[in-house]
Amino acid sequence: MKKLVLITLVAAALSGCAADDPNQKAKTGAAIGAAAGALLGYAVDDGTGGVVAGAAVGALAGAGVGHYMDKQQQEMEAALADEQARHELEIQQLENETLKIDISNEVSFDFDSAALKTAFTPTLNKVADILQRYPKTVIHVVGHTDSVGSESYNQRLSERRAQSVVDYLSSNGVAPNRLYAIGRGEMEPRATNDTEAGRQLNRRVEIFVKPIVEGQESEAYQAP
Repeated sequence: MKKLVLITLVAAALSGCAADDPNQKAKTGAAIGAAAGALLGYAVDDGTGGVVAGAAVGALAGAGVGHYMDKQQQEMEAALADEQARHELEIQQLENETLKIDISNEVSFDFDSAALKTAFTPTLNKVADILQRYPKTVIHVVGHTDSVGSESYNQRLSERRAQSVVDYLSSNGVAPNRLYAIGRGEMEPRATNDTEAGRQLNRRVEIFVKPIVEGQESEAYQAP
């Protein structure tokens, strides 16, 4: 029965991954992770010696989702208040309770480099510390570039930058199975690429912290 559940979950999670999607590998891994996580929590103690089928280990339920994510956002904003004051990053909560941290590329990477700036690592240390205290989430790191250079080069650069952030968070205590790196290259600009100010806005890394919600576990592993 559990094998059938796993196969069904994987098939459902993979159904939205197009064959020509440049992020297919990341999405495939996320889909399998979601299915495996759901299967591991397929039967849990209900507190009376019995089991509750279909409940996911560590998943959030009901009003607890909003409270959990609100509290996490409050801690992020308090810890990163200086960075926000310097306009190095922005923190917001999206409609689906996902927490989004938008990081300026100017403070995190040098031009044409995927190596994290040493001056920025203290900020990521704060992020990693809070993520460790809120384990009922999945973290998607998305890299973006401006349109200078070829589309294929920018795609690879965005992937390498996202992976650099993922690797750093993992090395600082965040469980690797919660972390996914995605590159979007120049495909999702925030502003025009015709001006330096616009290009600067387009060069960025976004961290999406998605809650694992009971009954909707696979959604946490879907790329934002």
